[in-house]
Amino acid sequence: MTDDTAASALLADIDDFIRQHNPETTDRIDFLRARFDAGLAWVQYPEGLGGRGLDPELQSVVDAAFAAAGAPDNAPHRNIIGLGMAAPTILRFARDEDKLRWLRPLWTGEEIWCQLFSEPGAGSDLATAATKAVADGDDWIVSGQKVWTSLAHEASWALLIARTDPTVPKHRGLSYFVCDMKSEGLEVRPLRQLTGEAEFNEVFLDNVRVPDANRFGELGDGWKVTQSTLMNERVAIGAGSTPREGGPIGFLTRAWRERTHTHNAALHDRVLRLWIGAEAARLTTARLRQQMAAGLPGPEGSGAKLTYARLAQEISSTEVDLAGHEGLRYDDYTARRPDLDEESKRPAAYRFLRTKGNSIEGGTSEIMRNIIAERVLGLPAEPRVDVDVAWKDLPR
Repeated sequence: MTDDTAASALLADIDDFIRQHNPETTDRIDFLRARFDAGLAWVQYPEGLGGRGLDPELQSVVDAAFAAAGAPDNAPHRNIIGLGMAAPTILRFARDEDKLRWLRPLWTGEEIWCQLFSEPGAGSDLATAATKAVADGDDWIVSGQKVWTSLAHEASWALLIARTDPTVPKHRGLSYFVCDMKSEGLEVRPLRQLTGEAEFNEVFLDNVRVPDANRFGELGDGWKVTQSTLMNERVAIGAGSTPREGGPIGFLTRAWRERTHTHNAALHDRVLRLWIGAEAARLTTARLRQQMAAGLPGPEGSGAKLTYARLAQEISSTEVDLAGHEGLRYDDYTARRPDLDEESKRPAAYRFLRTKGNSIEGGTSEIMRNIIAERVLGLPAEPRVDVDVAWKDLPR
């Protein structure tokens, strides 16, 4: 079947689906569940798991058709970790009987996911994570502390890495689990950031019980699963699907057009160069999204993430400069949870402050450069003296 033939067949099926599920009269969640069951959620996923096993390039055809019909979407900005990181990890590593159980409510947005990876003593060097998991029959008893956990206050489930064997080197003693965020012994505390928002959290696990059935990969082989999740994360952050002039560059270009009296040659050149950079990045990352959709994320995602962080910070800085003295005004430091639907109403100063985190979250820009150097360009690796040392013997 050619791409054109497959697209035509999909559009015909969508027309039929819309006739049977009128978006104006069907409950939003019921509509999304039915769309998933019809294989029109992720068309590249297998049949029965929200897809049809088709080319991931056809996803844009499906999304555009549903949008044109006025259908509700699954609010992807509210579940970026679930959709961008958990879903591909579940598809690749979860048991067959668990895939549908987690993927359907994840895609509809009924269940939010978070990621219990980073720790106070294990950020950039994630493999040194100290949260421990001790076997207890068919369960694991998990204790430790995680930090910088986005959406933990709303999440139903978490991707969790914990140390199951401290006697082997750090990369070989980790195991990967799915943790119920409603578990007894789990506490979420907000972390207030520069913007006043508590977008992130610290999470404390005190003898939290996690079933061994919720383990992904072999025991002690959690680093392999973690790498898959992290590569998907970098693509999700740096290669998000946005239209032309979407995302940070959209705010700058709108501000530019509204402030014609501030035009000058130097500023015009600066805005234009950023627009070209944003458009080049958008087009370049389209292929990375296809790789991620096909379950094949690679280290190239680090390049997309690095580029996104740099561009977002330069764009937000230019937006503040364009606004003049008004661009410096930001007085909403009240401690609060973020409203993910209010981005368009926030001032330029908010974006200037928030983008400072883009070069830290999801792996620092320095770590991204190391990955690109070693795994994309094939340059010599940095000397590492602890890779063969048992984790319990590492200095802390």
